[in-house]
Amino acid sequence: MNSSILDKLKYFCSYQDRCHAEVKAKLSRLRVWGSEADEIMAALITEDYLNEERYARSFVRGKFRMKQWGRNKIVQALKQKQVSEYCIRKGLEEIEDEEYIQTLKKLASGKYQSLKNEQYLRRRFKATQYLMAKGYEPDLIHQILKGITGK
Repeated sequence: MNSSILDKLKYFCSYQDRCHAEVKAKLSRLRVWGSEADEIMAALITEDYLNEERYARSFVRGKFRMKQWGRNKIVQALKQKQVSEYCIRKGLEEIEDEEYIQTLKKLASGKYQSLKNEQYLRRRFKATQYLMAKGYEPDLIHQILKGITGK
């Protein structure tokens, strides 16, 4: 096993949590394949540089708190990064239901207020589209918008 490549990957994994797919892609760019790549991956996991559950948890925290993404968009992004269902479920535990609803209410009311020149149905449609694009669940969106509009 090439120690300089292992050191590069330790650095790569230490300044930011990474998923397995990102590390495999980095190994490919470094032209490392097969059993050597597997050995390096195993070493990174053993030394706790690579932990997919930790990655999923930090990914969920970041996307929810910083970008205010909903659960659906977060799940899709993690699936795209080939994170396991188990790790996705563990990551989603980082979002508290009360905080999730409060964030959705804040986004919904802000978007609804920004569309004050639109007719009621158009305004509601655009707010719904915006919140769905953010990854929030349609039934929650409907419930929150009903509370905001009174209809």
